[in-house]
Amino acid sequence: MEQRVLGRTGRQVGVVGLGAWQLGADWGEVSEADALATLNAAVDAGTTLIDTADVYGDGRSEKIIGKLIKERPGLTVATKMGRRVQQTPDAYTLDNFRAWTDRSRANLGVDTLDLVQLHCPPSAVFETDEVFDALDTLVAEGRVAAYGVSVETVAEALTAIARPGVASVQIILNAFRLKPLDEVLPAAEKAGVGIIARVPLASGLLSGKYGPQTVFTEDDHRNFNRQGEAFDVGETFSGVEYGVGLQAVERLRGLVPEGMTLAQFALRWIIDQPGVSVVIPGARNAGQAEANAAAAQFPPLPAETHDAVRQVYDDLIRPQVHHRW
Repeated sequence: MEQRVLGRTGRQVGVVGLGAWQLGADWGEVSEADALATLNAAVDAGTTLIDTADVYGDGRSEKIIGKLIKERPGLTVATKMGRRVQQTPDAYTLDNFRAWTDRSRANLGVDTLDLVQLHCPPSAVFETDEVFDALDTLVAEGRVAAYGVSVETVAEALTAIARPGVASVQIILNAFRLKPLDEVLPAAEKAGVGIIARVPLASGLLSGKYGPQTVFTEDDHRNFNRQGEAFDVGETFSGVEYGVGLQAVERLRGLVPEGMTLAQFALRWIIDQPGVSVVIPGARNAGQAEANAAAAQFPPLPAETHDAVRQVYDDLIRPQVHHRW
């Protein structure tokens, strides 16, 4: 698999990573055996970065990954912190950061976290010097090797990129979310900050497997968070109204080269974007992990295909969501 440098971490990572939210919670039940099979399949296919968070299954995802890395050394694990408490800026203190990272270190079974990311905190957190001083202290103390941020908006991303210690920015980027292409990716590339592209399949919409009659289980955020009832609406279907997303998917199907699935096409589109370090699709089983990783084996999409993807966005998605994020 093609390797790219993950920003200021200096680490080389495969361009298709694995997002491990599915292995913790909010996507329906996944057994530990299935979770480990998914992780191992991804690594076997060339994935070297796994992204998780302390809040995914309240530590379950981290603990399962901890079992994996005992058997598969040399991987990069990016975790996130901050969403296990009420979301107020005054929660983002050095004492809390120490406690949160100590818990993640224990869950993962490591002395030093490869990368810890602020997990979509309140916007004011990105403006606060003391927060970044505290993160620098975590690095100095050896609790973390590097730190980054996960953001909801372009403005948050640009504020974070300007911070000299920020190694990476994780942002929603997919064929339904083009806004980061205009400012965030160029700014990150210029600053040497890594870009981790999350929600790359728009919560599965861009897999092309869902239709108007699809029913999601009660414990799946695609059922309970469509209007942002539980967390930011952008995390579910990229904030796109489900019916509009299905219309866009039907237009995108006609652009997919022979031999690719729609999901692989959607991932390849992201890999092609200048400034992207790694894309982190989730997977619920080994077959999905293998198919996602295979997206890296296809050649870049032609320029006219990229133009056509933007046209679908301009026609259907932009009128609905461009004012957000």
